[in-house]
Amino acid sequence: MQAQETHIKTSSANSSYGVSTLIPEWTPDLRDEETKLKAQKGDFIAVPIPVVDPTVGSGIVAVGAYYYGQTAAQKKVQPASATQLVGAYTNNDSYAYGLMQKNYWDEDSWRFVGTAAYTALKLTLIDSQYSADGSQLDWNIKGTLLKSELLRSVGSNWYVGGQVRLINNTQTFSGNVDGELSLSSEEEDQAKAYGLGFLVQYDTRDSQTNAYKGQRFEFDALLNSKEIGSTNSYQSYNFKYRYYHQLVNDLVLSVEAKSCAKSGQAPLWDYCTIGLRGFSATRYLNKASTSLQSEFRWRAWKDIGAVAFVGIGYDGKSIADLGSKASVNSYGVGLRYMVLDSQRINLRFDYARSGDNDAIYISVAEAF
Repeated sequence: MQAQETHIKTSSANSSYGVSTLIPEWTPDLRDEETKLKAQKGDFIAVPIPVVDPTVGSGIVAVGAYYYGQTAAQKKVQPASATQLVGAYTNNDSYAYGLMQKNYWDEDSWRFVGTAAYTALKLTLIDSQYSADGSQLDWNIKGTLLKSELLRSVGSNWYVGGQVRLINNTQTFSGNVDGELSLSSEEEDQAKAYGLGFLVQYDTRDSQTNAYKGQRFEFDALLNSKEIGSTNSYQSYNFKYRYYHQLVNDLVLSVEAKSCAKSGQAPLWDYCTIGLRGFSATRYLNKASTSLQSEFRWRAWKDIGAVAFVGIGYDGKSIADLGSKASVNSYGVGLRYMVLDSQRINLRFDYARSGDNDAIYISVAEAF
């Protein structure tokens, strides 16, 4: 397996919505690349990542990483271990910063990811069930995250392991609050989520940033308990499957299926979301969700490409409740400009619609 196929994402699917929103899921090793994307001094590189998203607005994410030296033999079988710094700011005064540590040992038989982060988000809560008159609510979340994952190879492309997650979050609301939020206590507004869990991962993609073929499977479970300091006891389960198939030389079909479930007294900022485009992530918050989306990616001419995508999702108060409400539909088109051919890194421009809503997205790397 090549090194670019084995990178671990910097934030996993079950990270708190409030803490992980502005933390990127990947940081490519650009030390040997001839590109204007980076600033470099020795084994330290810094990369700016633009972002436009209906949830947090527009801004910039800056990632700096120091990569540890490897022998020639290690380079063939595992990525370089790295220490990463992340800072982000958007035009609605949301910001985040964090430190991440990634280590790989024993020919990639062991993987470790540790994260410490702080995020202050200024969001809009759109779901009408939380507003007395159907109007939008201002939703501010401030929080810290400490998280570690340790995984062990158990077969070709398979990894299993454990995780620890410690979150301290404070949320405040402004507006005509009603429904579930009117029952919020001081503990609910300032809550701790301390959990232990396990992970299963499988990955055969030929690229982390823009796969043309292969599959990725992830499942994680996290048990938050009062016995270890959590404000409430609740469980979190996440499933994600991605499939990539190169139909012809310049045309790729990609598919993603996701499901999420929370049981017990989960705080609002750790609810499930519907991971489709065309609306803010705060529009559909519930204790269960599922979605399916597909995308055709066409490299049309030289470094210019185009995509078309469609998706469907559901949310509910439980897994059994999924499908009881109308589906959430999403579709759109986008343009791509490849800024680094060797790692297939694209600058992404997407326009998406969902019902009466629409949204524009700008970022580096694909949506999934």
